Formats: sequence, structure tokens, C-alpha cells
Amino acid sequence: MNQQNSIALYELNYRELKTYLMAALFVAGNIVLPQLCHLVPQGGLIFLPIYFFTLVGAYKYGLTVGLLTAVFSPLINSLLFGMPSTAMLLPILTKSVVLALAASFVAHRSKDVSLLSILLVVVTYQLVGSLAEWAITGSLQAALQDVRLGIPGILIQIIGGWAVLRYLLKK
Repeated sequence: MNQQNSIALYELNYRELKTYLMAALFVAGNIVLPQLCHLVPQGGLIFLPIYFFTLVGAYKYGLTVGLLTAVFSPLINSLLFGMPSTAMLLPILTKSVVLALAASFVAHRSKDVSLLSILLVVVTYQLVGSLAEWAITGSLQAALQDVRLGIPGILIQIIGGWAVLRYLLKK
């Protein structure tokens, strides 16, 4: 294991106040970032902002923070801003939960942060999430929309997620 990339992983549980504080911070990020991205036409579809802080939270702070962030981010965004729409809420919740599971699993197994590990997480949640979305909506076109339109967002998740996690290494 590369000592420079070695990260202090946390496996926070539901009984710790820090769990809820970190989840609230990441949910807030997943509320603000989509609002900024929606200033660009089709910004949500292109940049996939609702997933960014779920990736970071689950990777750094474990499954509990990841799941809280994955579930509450889309729900609160939908309630406050109508996005995601109720029709897309289940597919986005599914992708968010898969992302939290994949990120916490890869982080726990690798115990480091690398572009390859973040790529693995993003590819996993996109693949499994797209298959689930296809099953939920019955539309292959809708299921492949993230990959078709969201390449910039996927790259931001991989490179930006890696950069933010690297920054957190120093903290």
C-alpha cells in the first residue's frame, strides 16, 4: 500500500453524533451543488451533481454516512426544488444507494484513495444503477442517459472525488 495515498477511514455508526453532522454536511453539499449546476441548461443531466458528496462521504466516512447522504439528498432536493422529479426519484435513490455501497466497500477494501479505486466505484454505480433504472422505468434510453449526457459529470466525480479525498487526507 502506498503510504502517501493511505487514508484514515472512519466507520461511523448510527449512535454517534459525528455521523449525523457529517451526513448533514454532505447532504447540504448535495443540495447546493445541484442548484449551482442547474444554472446551466441541462446542468443536472450533464454534471450529475447529486452524487458527488455521496461519493466523498461514503468513501471517507463509511456506509452509514454514505447511506444517510444517499437517501436524504434526493429526497430533500425533490421536496424543496422538485428535482429530481417524483418519477425519477426511485432510480436516483437506487443509484445513490448503490454509490454509497460501492464507495464504502472499495474504500474499506483498498484502504487508500487512487484514481483507479474511484473509477471502480463510479463504473460500478453507473453500471448497476443503469440496469436498475432500466428495470424500474422500462426504458433503456432513460437508463443510459447518465452515460450518454453525463460524461462530464462522471469525469468530475472521478477526478474531483479523487482530488477532494486527497485533500481530506491532509486533514
